[in-house]
Amino acid sequence: MKWLNGYRIRLTFVGMVAALALGGGSANADFTFGEAVHLGPPISSPYGEGVSCITADGLEMYVSVLDKPGGCGNWDIWVSRRETVNDDWSELENFGSSFNTQWGDGCTEISSDGLEMYFQSWNRPGGYGDCDIWTTRRASKNDPWAQPENLGSVVNTWGYEHSPRLSPDGLELYFCSNRPGGCGLEDIWVTKRATKNDPWSEPINLGPPVNSSGSEDLPCLSSDGLLLFFSGIGYRETVQRPGGYGGSDIWVARRASVSDSWGTPVNLGPMVNSPYLDGVAILSPDGQTLYFSSERPGGLGGPYGDVYQAPIMPVVDFNGDGAIDMQDVAIMTEHWGENDPLCDIGPMPWGDGIVDVQDLIVLTRYMEAIKDPTLIAHWALDETEGLVAHDRVGANDGTVMGVPAWQPSGGQVNGALEFDGTTFIAADHVLSPSDGPFSVLAWLKGGEPGQAIISQPPGAEWLMADAMDGALMTGLQGGGRLGKALCSDAVITDGNWHRVGFTWDGSYRRLYVDDVLVAEDTQTGLAECCGGLNIGCAANMTPGTFFAGLIDDVRIYNRAVEP
Repeated sequence: MKWLNGYRIRLTFVGMVAALALGGGSANADFTFGEAVHLGPPISSPYGEGVSCITADGLEMYVSVLDKPGGCGNWDIWVSRRETVNDDWSELENFGSSFNTQWGDGCTEISSDGLEMYFQSWNRPGGYGDCDIWTTRRASKNDPWAQPENLGSVVNTWGYEHSPRLSPDGLELYFCSNRPGGCGLEDIWVTKRATKNDPWSEPINLGPPVNSSGSEDLPCLSSDGLLLFFSGIGYRETVQRPGGYGGSDIWVARRASVSDSWGTPVNLGPMVNSPYLDGVAILSPDGQTLYFSSERPGGLGGPYGDVYQAPIMPVVDFNGDGAIDMQDVAIMTEHWGENDPLCDIGPMPWGDGIVDVQDLIVLTRYMEAIKDPTLIAHWALDETEGLVAHDRVGANDGTVMGVPAWQPSGGQVNGALEFDGTTFIAADHVLSPSDGPFSVLAWLKGGEPGQAIISQPPGAEWLMADAMDGALMTGLQGGGRLGKALCSDAVITDGNWHRVGFTWDGSYRRLYVDDVLVAEDTQTGLAECCGGLNIGCAANMTPGTFFAGLIDDVRIYNRAVEP
């Protein structure tokens, strides 16, 4: 595949991330992606499209399209409009011959005030290389655009300069280039200016950790300037950034403020990325929708992919109890006025650096019934009969092995299942501990030292009571001789209800009892295991490891929950 005449091209908050977490997948930010859906006509067509930008008012979408009838040839700039942000997008209109040429034009960027435009053009007369960045201005939004001009030799070179993206204040211009001095095949560069009337300075390579020895391409800035999305494969290149899911993935880097350096990029994960080619990421002005192009099945067959959109949602279930309620309000109140990444969820889904009324507004919006997409398995154990323990959010139903003793009114959260030291639940595979951040939480009452709560055959005990005195421990560990169990001093077999949990954020193992951290350590990784799950016995089902007591409300998240 090639994007735009030569482009070849997937957050751990906890991991709600992207859950990333941008954690559902893998990003260190407090937001997550919903299911990506095909945008469909009139934006997508059999010709292949890439969304270039959406204006700050959200009323115009600029799209690059290849050889669409009514165009000027090769790649052209097209625009779709709508009356309000709640209306549908109109049919695409060609942007005209003043901007589109027979050589190919695209990747439009319009400043937040709507008065400057930047775009790329291949081999247009008057350029410096194979692909250059061009610009134009207008006096007001009601005036026509001036004739485009080449951005000049400070920015453009003999090589490929493309994919221009402006910072919110219009004083930084990010772009891609294969010019000398980079880290890899294609790198992201930035040029700056003191005011909008000053010339652009000598470009600076963003360097590590954003740029790598591979290729970074097609950058996109959020409207607050705190997130930088890009594709992990370069213009005209096939070398992928390591750690992806397919032929090309979308990544994101974050910074605390516009004056801070960019953090380590994280892959957007499988909610966005696929085994196919994914790229050309563009963010809506309000930060609530990610648009991107993909060659995954289910499109209209465009030769360069179709346009998809995925909602971006903040993490609002702060304590991971499956409800968005006054407990979450209380947690937010505890962090009021702080720069706390857990509760900083507004006005953008990833926050603005302080917990204030903007965050409370967002939380209130979600107070009534939002599904946490990072909750990937939930056995409420509220059944009253039968052998099936239903997974309320996924397809991982479990089977009770033995005679089930359902307790409809005997649980901590509604009903529960009583285990007699011989019964257990066998459930399907949910995840491998090596995949990335995750959490497992459960309520229990009873049990004896040495008995397991949750395990994964043929792997390890996720949660169990140690054989010495019944304290909570986990056998989840890295491979090799340095791997070891993590043990706490918190006894859980005293006959009282306890909420127990294990979380893994990619670096730290943590054990919780009754929402209190009782043990933690660092770990370079966890061993892989592709087995199903046992609830109520050890992985090897050794006599003496079968649980005797009540277990209730077992939850697994693909993020590191902070109880």
